[in-house]
Amino acid sequence: MYFLVHFCIKILKKSKKILIIIQRSNGDVFFSTSLVRALYNYYQSPQIDLLINEDTSLIGETIPFINHIYKFSYIEKKNNRWRQEKNIFFKIFRKYDLSINLTASDRSVIYALISGNKTISAVEVDNKKSWWKKALLTHFYYFNKDKHILLNNLDALGVLNINHLPIQQPPDINNQVITRMRRKLSNIGISNFIIFHPSAQYVYKIYPQHLRNKLLELLVTLNIPIIITGGNSQLDFEIKLTIPDSSDIINLIGETSLEELYALSELSSAYIGMDTMNMHIAASQNKRIFAIFGPTILKMWSPWSNELKKNATENMPVQTYGNITIFQDSLPCVACGNAGCDDKHGKSECLFNINPSVIFKEIKDWYQSIHV
Repeated sequence: MYFLVHFCIKILKKSKKILIIIQRSNGDVFFSTSLVRALYNYYQSPQIDLLINEDTSLIGETIPFINHIYKFSYIEKKNNRWRQEKNIFFKIFRKYDLSINLTASDRSVIYALISGNKTISAVEVDNKKSWWKKALLTHFYYFNKDKHILLNNLDALGVLNINHLPIQQPPDINNQVITRMRRKLSNIGISNFIIFHPSAQYVYKIYPQHLRNKLLELLVTLNIPIIITGGNSQLDFEIKLTIPDSSDIINLIGETSLEELYALSELSSAYIGMDTMNMHIAASQNKRIFAIFGPTILKMWSPWSNELKKNATENMPVQTYGNITIFQDSLPCVACGNAGCDDKHGKSECLFNINPSVIFKEIKDWYQSIHV
């Protein structure tokens, strides 16, 4: 058995065409960056392609060393499922020396099996769901819901015996974008600032308007510019209209590209806001983080501390580890992991119970400590 495993790993070391499959959310795609970098360095500049969901393609396009991106569309699946499946099948069939699937769904495992001569995939712990996957894959590892998504993704490197550190690499940012953003800020008299990110992909992750505005009212007393960031979704624009007017609040929701958001985060002193991808970006840049959490499970999705090489694993109203502070409600159901209390993307009661004064106290103490 030892010689068989050793032989398989020896073959895998020759991989020059690699497909990585990630059929989940923006965060999952972003957290593949460290895996991609490690593979690129270990295999000495191989061709690395991605197969991801269409709504995560903007994130996928910012990951370095990616040659091509295949996009799976749920809209196209609804209109004509088999046409899309057939097209993807013919595009990836036996095109790769190695395929790595980071999500355990049946579809993504099948994509891995048809595309790679050698295959690695996450699989469910439940043997009723995963037995056929374990039988057909070259190698597999268990997707662990009690482990951070970064560590889950890096498990594929362990299968390949590739040495790595549990570090989340920050996004690559073009120096010209950094210079352009710094110039824009300088033109309006801003050098030092904090980011406040009030939005998220889903309503159930958003801090209520009246509490959000109270927090902003308190933050203004620090006399530091607060840049409000956000995307171009309908939800973002609805929030944009509710942000209070103040000379210290610069509302840039919907006014920056993704790379400009990366640059703003890199130039900022701290991130304040919701449990969202922007939070993970700021954490990867080692920024001071003040994150407001609702029902999201911390073990998998709390901000990763590169300094401590760890994340939060226990629920509590306020906790700090390294440069990261997390706020939660103390309800016994926190954190439930549901999409809102109704589990249908509705209201999350726990977010209504987080006192903005508690959040502000932690931010104020930090800010005053660095300006003594």
